[in-house]
Amino acid sequence: APPDPAKDFAAAVLGDTEDVWKAVFEAMGARYEPPRLVLFRRATQSACGHASAATGPFYCSADRELYLDTAFFGELSRRFGAPGDFAQAYVIAHEVGHHVQNLVGTAEKVRGMQERMSPADANALSVRMELQADCFAGVWGRVAAQPGRHQRERKVEIDAGDMEEGLNAAAAIGDDRLQRRSGKQVIDPD
Repeated sequence: APPDPAKDFAAAVLGDTEDVWKAVFEAMGARYEPPRLVLFRRATQSACGHASAATGPFYCSADRELYLDTAFFGELSRRFGAPGDFAQAYVIAHEVGHHVQNLVGTAEKVRGMQERMSPADANALSVRMELQADCFAGVWGRVAAQPGRHQRERKVEIDAGDMEEGLNAAAAIGDDRLQRRSGKQVIDPD
């Protein structure tokens, strides 16, 4: 099969997140179990149900798989105005952040709490979960950008403009903006 740059890039980013989270978990005396990356085109089936290109990238805790439509990176640049390699890497790292939430039990705890709350309060917790996944993506970005990190350990190069690309991606596809685009009210978690 011919080389697929999108697949190779996604695999490199995922591999880098694995290195970072493995070290973080080891420092906590725990073992990191990496998610599996599933690349698809147009539509796929996951343990969390049917997904289409309109769904965007997502993490399914039921099968511990990260799903990414191969056309999404083009959409990220064209439709959402967030071009660049680091913007794409951020999206993958954000979904890995949801995997970390699953591994440490945060996702299950939040789901249990949401079942006993009003829709507004459940939404506020969802926003917090998204923000925490952003924070976890930032943990990866910070470690990945450290100048002292050995070249062999690096799968993704991060330069000065990359952080801005990541922030643009977070703003472009963040929870608030997506809710506004779908006509829903954004509820401030505070």
